[in-house]
Amino acid sequence: MTRTNHYPDKPAGGGNAVEVRGLVKHYGETKALDGVDLDVKEGTVLGVLGPNGAGKTTLVRCLSTLLVPDAGSAFVAGYDVVKQPRAIRRTIGLTGQYASVDEKLSGFENLYMIGRLLDLSRKDARRRADELLERFSLTEAAKKAAMEYSGGMRRRLDLAASMIGHPAVLYLDEPTTGLDPRTRNEVWDEVQRMVREERVTVLLTTQYMEEAEQLAGELTVIDRGRVVAGGKVDELKAKVGGRTLQIRPVATADLHPMAGAIAEAGLDGVSGARVDEATGRVLVPILSDEQLSGVVSVLGARGFTIAGIDTKLPSLDEVFLAITGQKMSDSVPEQADEKKLEEVAA
Repeated sequence: MTRTNHYPDKPAGGGNAVEVRGLVKHYGETKALDGVDLDVKEGTVLGVLGPNGAGKTTLVRCLSTLLVPDAGSAFVAGYDVVKQPRAIRRTIGLTGQYASVDEKLSGFENLYMIGRLLDLSRKDARRRADELLERFSLTEAAKKAAMEYSGGMRRRLDLAASMIGHPAVLYLDEPTTGLDPRTRNEVWDEVQRMVREERVTVLLTTQYMEEAEQLAGELTVIDRGRVVAGGKVDELKAKVGGRTLQIRPVATADLHPMAGAIAEAGLDGVSGARVDEATGRVLVPILSDEQLSGVVSVLGARGFTIAGIDTKLPSLDEVFLAITGQKMSDSVPEQADEKKLEEVAA
């Protein structure tokens, strides 16, 4: 686990905290990364999604100097990951998929030790440890040995440890796996606070669509070691098939007549409408605001009374399925699989 803080001689950045071009990493004959390009803007959160074995964890390991890429280039906070690894380690924070803390030390001692290793004074290390223990609801357990912590408590301690040095760039590899909803929300709140108040840049890998939508300003989808899609959440949803117009009539008996009227109107680009009996709505796929207005105008001209109208973009699960051909819920953390690949390569 890498624990680092701001590097004092950080070169001037060009707007991107992380820049990756053509990154390649082999495990034997398997290409875990096959020419990955990636940009993460300073002070933002980039979510990296991908099915099991897509290469997400390998990417994080390369960017944190735990692995040396076979080809391509990567710069973090202006530093070359191959040529300037020590500088990068003093600029980043990393939390892996599984909590890694010294179980014989107490929660406070774990954080204090890391703070001292990062050259914080005794006073500052104590203050920072106390601050993070409070933020992650660990104050009451601060003096207990980490071996007595529950899985969720260890995870929170591990996250606190990655943040103790005020990293400029933070890698979160499946950060909330196995956490209960309350603890997960605490982690989300802390990540958002760091980005908002400290302008920390975050690269987040996750299997949770809700987490990606909650934290990430932009998303990158990786499959078989390659970037297959990227952009803002709404942009990716729009690529899958635009929006669905949901119309709820006052009278349930109008459901099918409404759908028929829309189909008969022959509006440009509107392929048709279907009735969802369970929700009492007429569903109409649309791609533009003009089509939305056209549908509403047709229904108004036919004398239908509308009780409610809404538009719905595809879910991230639907986006992921359309792009990769695999449901996100079918994926599992890839770290174990990639570890096997490393052992084979060795």
